[in-house]
Amino acid sequence: MKPVRLPASATLTLPRWGLIALSMLYILPGLIRRDPWKSDDAAGFGIMWTMAHGSWQDWLWPNIAGLPMPEEGPMAFWVGALCIKLFGFLLDNALAARISTIVFFLLGTLSIWRATFLLGRRAEVQPLRLAFGGQPEAHDYGRTLADGALLIYLGCLGLLLHSHETSAEALQISLVACSFYAAVSLFDTHKAVNALALGVSLGLLVLTRGWLAPLGLWVGLMGLATVTSRRHVLFLTGITLPFAIVLGCAWYILIELTPGLGISPIRAWLRWNQAQLAWPQGESLYFLLKYGIWFMWPAWPFALWAIVTWRHQSRSLHIALPLTFLGPLLALALFNPSPGEAVLLPLLPALATLAAFGLPTMKRGAINAVDWFSVMTLTVCAGFIWVGWIAKQTGWPAKIAHNAFKLAPGFRPEFNLSAFLIAATATLGWIALVHWRISRRPSVLWRAVVLSSGGVILCWLLLMTLWLPWLNYGKSYAGVAQEIQAQLPAGDYCVWTNVGPAQRASFAYFGGVAFIRAPQAECDYLLFQDNTRRQPRSPELEEDNSDWKVVWEGRRPSDRDERFRLYQRMDQ
Repeated sequence: MKPVRLPASATLTLPRWGLIALSMLYILPGLIRRDPWKSDDAAGFGIMWTMAHGSWQDWLWPNIAGLPMPEEGPMAFWVGALCIKLFGFLLDNALAARISTIVFFLLGTLSIWRATFLLGRRAEVQPLRLAFGGQPEAHDYGRTLADGALLIYLGCLGLLLHSHETSAEALQISLVACSFYAAVSLFDTHKAVNALALGVSLGLLVLTRGWLAPLGLWVGLMGLATVTSRRHVLFLTGITLPFAIVLGCAWYILIELTPGLGISPIRAWLRWNQAQLAWPQGESLYFLLKYGIWFMWPAWPFALWAIVTWRHQSRSLHIALPLTFLGPLLALALFNPSPGEAVLLPLLPALATLAAFGLPTMKRGAINAVDWFSVMTLTVCAGFIWVGWIAKQTGWPAKIAHNAFKLAPGFRPEFNLSAFLIAATATLGWIALVHWRISRRPSVLWRAVVLSSGGVILCWLLLMTLWLPWLNYGKSYAGVAQEIQAQLPAGDYCVWTNVGPAQRASFAYFGGVAFIRAPQAECDYLLFQDNTRRQPRSPELEEDNSDWKVVWEGRRPSDRDERFRLYQRMDQ
């Protein structure tokens, strides 16, 4: 028996303009008026920038000013570099590259909405017919569930930072969502064109973040197809797999057919893929349990409830297909010897859709508990952001102001009227949303998650308006890069270095530092990164070696441990 009994009034959908505005309100803050930050964000931008301003070899081999990045497939960086080529003359290169981030995000959200809509209008999902009529129509019910899935997806805490980075993970999660949508379309409509779309999505996933996740998803879908329809098996083996293989191997084929490239990056890329698999370890399980709770909030409670309430219809497509995606991806997370947030990201699209089917069966008490938790937690978080901003501007409360300036020595706050007005308007909107939810007690399905997603968007918007200068000051290497640039000559030179990908990208972009590209070249400058607590020596700088002299030493004001030293040969 179906566990859902709803009146038509519960399927009031959000207006299209509201969904679009909410999505843009989510993605735009954090992309404007900031530098590439010390993270995958700066490293990913460095690859895009190198491609856009480098030679044709740089487009085939992802690198950051000559530093190979063997773990990165080229797909996301091709798109970002193309955006720099197209829009770099109008915008600065960093902002132009982030146009690709917006495209990735919109592609993922649209795929999740469409996939949930298709599943939500299927006959086996529809609520029980009421005795005197008044039950929702299939189309309206599907749209309401799709709205709920989108709100859950936007409310996931783990998505927030990664969706705003210029990295391969931003495209990976969107392509997983596209693969999920293509799989739903294939099993729902049984058309060959959907099998082709699934093969293209899996092939692009290979070019984005390796072959393990696409292979796991294809194997999982084959298992589902064997119990649903022989036709699906033929589609997956005869159309999806060949197209995924051909597209996934296109990069390899292009490199092999291109003369003059030198050493191929494929071997290092394959080694990185193989290194993502190992026997399950307690560390991976511990990471999944410890960080997955907040990373996948609020999706996982609703998803678990959906599994429980629909357990008697577990073979229905709206439950079986999300679990088919979640199973292989969870296995890959457990088998990964180096657990990190990147292995949890692909879980979110299918989890958000599965969670949406838990909304119609949630008890009012459980919904109210989630709402009150969201209101209390996110309101306190937003209030702290405002208090911290006031402390930085006025010096009161003194303790908070002291801690803020202690973390960013030398930072000078400036009042930005436009940022203040945007933050104030968003805060008033949050108050109005909470009042609407509490006073009217709407019966619409997405009422259970509108406060969670709205509060997350509010806190992110406040951080990216009120606190953005402070965050940018602490996470950007622009100042350090300009100091290094002042110590280097204007003519031809090269710099040998041991700095990491994010630092190398920032120094090359902001300071124009000409890092060594040919391994056999001899450089007159050496940029060395070490730790003030642990001081490893460069192999170029032995204690008794007097061929080098320090010409500059510095660090970011917000980082007390990290240190950079620039050396020059004595004979120069």
